[in-house]
Amino acid sequence: MDIYTTVEEKYLQAIEELNWGESPKALQYFNEIIVFDPDYARAYFQLGNIFQIHFKDYKTAGYYYKRCIELDPDFQEVYKPYLKLVITLKMHKLVKQVAEKALLVPGVCESHIYECLGLYAEQQQNFAEAANYFKKAELLNAVQAEQSVLQEHQTRIRSKLNSTKRMIYDLQE
Repeated sequence: MDIYTTVEEKYLQAIEELNWGESPKALQYFNEIIVFDPDYARAYFQLGNIFQIHFKDYKTAGYYYKRCIELDPDFQEVYKPYLKLVITLKMHKLVKQVAEKALLVPGVCESHIYECLGLYAEQQQNFAEAANYFKKAELLNAVQAEQSVLQEHQTRIRSKLNSTKRMIYDLQE
């Protein structure tokens, strides 16, 4: 990084490269930022996104997300993608830890966290727990466009709950 460019300017350049679809160039810029300022949490977050979305290198993405949280635990943007990542990697113990930590951070969209937890519970075939999480997500949701998705989750879970109920046959003479 040259002496005429600040970390924030380099960060904005990297974001611009990402927006233009130039992830290798953005990757280079974010790595330069980390070399220059190893405590710049936003660069770690963006590197996590790049590795998760563009390269599908989930373990590396997890490292960068975790490092971002270590440097700035109040950086709310990191929690949803990190939670989705630990769910994808089936890191069961970490799912609850990340979600609990996320729900304590001001500015984190609680609705999104509960939705992720609902999808995780559904994946584990714990439909009653999933129903509770989806209901919480719907109650905390403030975005009209997301309301129908949350209602679809609840409808799907109700259907699964009904399909797992035991049948009781009544034999008539």
